[in-house]
Amino acid sequence: MVRWEPDASGRLRRAAVELFAERGVEATTVAAIAERAGVTERTFFRYFTDKREVLFTDQGQFASLFVTGLRDAPADASPWDAVAAGLREAQRFFPPERREGSRVRATVIATNDGLRERELLKMAGVADAMAAALRERGVSEPSATIAAHAGIAVFGAAFAAWLAEGETREFPALLDESERALRSLSAD
Repeated sequence: MVRWEPDASGRLRRAAVELFAERGVEATTVAAIAERAGVTERTFFRYFTDKREVLFTDQGQFASLFVTGLRDAPADASPWDAVAAGLREAQRFFPPERREGSRVRATVIATNDGLRERELLKMAGVADAMAAALRERGVSEPSATIAAHAGIAVFGAAFAAWLAEGETREFPALLDESERALRSLSAD
């Protein structure tokens, strides 16, 4: 008799990323993911619409952190300081224990054009949401869009550094470093 195990969604995500890393996305089937996770294909489709969705399942939660942090910034914060508050909130999505899994996920995405495109679209959507939140705060265009996209660039640089082999610094320190780099560009 098979014993029910909790966290089917988490097991499916881990199994999919492992298989994608071993075999590639195209060569990995939903059946193989389900088998490795110890569930049926039917269970897989209760959680995900397709195998690629496994890599983007927390997208809504991730994006909302940027906007929440931005909206919670003091009313008198500059547009950049509001964006930086959003970045600090979003970096909480990546505690130290997520680094290795995030490295594997990033490697999988980097090897597939469709997944890279989807990742870029996800981040563009986050920038658009941040720009909208800035406009709600009274920031005019093009400042709202520029600040939001600059924020995504800063976050992306910090995230890439965090994923680099041999990097041991925590995400907040890398985010601070990337933000200082942007500020130094505008000071130059």
